[in-house]
Amino acid sequence: MSGLAQPTARTGEDIMIEANGVSKVFGSLRALDSVSVSARRGTVLALLGHNGAGKTTLVNILTAALPPSSGRAAVAGFDVARDPHEVRKRVGLTGQFASVDAQLSGRDNLVLLARLLGADRRSARARADELLELFGLQDFAARRPGTYSGGLRRRLDLAASLVGHPAVVFLDEPTTGLDPSSRLNLWEIVEDLVAGGTTVLLTTQYLDEADRLADSIAVLSAGAVIASGTAAELKSKVGQRTVTVAPEDGSDPAVACEAIRRAGLEPVVDRANGTIVVVIEASKDAAVVIRALDGAGIEITELSFGEPTLDDVYLTLAERPTGFTP
Repeated sequence: MSGLAQPTARTGEDIMIEANGVSKVFGSLRALDSVSVSARRGTVLALLGHNGAGKTTLVNILTAALPPSSGRAAVAGFDVARDPHEVRKRVGLTGQFASVDAQLSGRDNLVLLARLLGADRRSARARADELLELFGLQDFAARRPGTYSGGLRRRLDLAASLVGHPAVVFLDEPTTGLDPSSRLNLWEIVEDLVAGGTTVLLTTQYLDEADRLADSIAVLSAGAVIASGTAAELKSKVGQRTVTVAPEDGSDPAVACEAIRRAGLEPVVDRANGTIVVVIEASKDAAVVIRALDGAGIEITELSFGEPTLDDVYLTLAERPTGFTP
């Protein structure tokens, strides 16, 4: 490895990120209001919310860049207010904007950061080369970041945040503005980090990103947590499963719908697609739909299931602004 010291969490600590009743006030503005979240070692905690919801403020507190106005926050077992230096030694941060020096090459940026963290010249170069290889940046190492594409620049940003072998990595909207291929590449890198035991806090406005990466999710609005849980828990609370069937050509949709209603379910005709959509409570209800249509002598040419999504969660929260906690 690089020869850099690799800070570790306090022995026995399994909760790597913890905020208990954290509030932050700027004058008359209450940016955070009694926020409580936590993440275990080797997991991803996603913070969802619109711009101004409080996500970045919480990240700044957890990385010891801002003190909380009230409440307690700890990272890797160290209190952010009492032991900010210990916290900073154990975290890496990739912000919403590029943090590297545009006048230095990609390699020189990483070498400089390693030197600032206390590595000797040889160890610093070794760590830089290790990260360039990990992030597929070897061919761009001698170029200045200003010549990089957006995806390459974000990869270098993430590599820079990992120079000191952090136990916890904070990714503040890391894929904003990236093309789909670059986003996918960054997701895979995050998954590899977590598989190796790194804990990640991810802030994002992309529901598919949270769905793919997060072990747990907290939804923020106006500085407060209005929903929390795993993606599956959130979906089960607000989403609806559906089964969609396409009767064979020539079948009367009204007859099919009446058969499904007699079975105790409520169908909706999607005339644009020529299908019938039925909200179901459990997967066994799909069999009820099929039996009802079979009993009415109606053949189906297509059957598909629809699971609730995090989009459904957002839509429901918009209708119920007080939110819920599973």
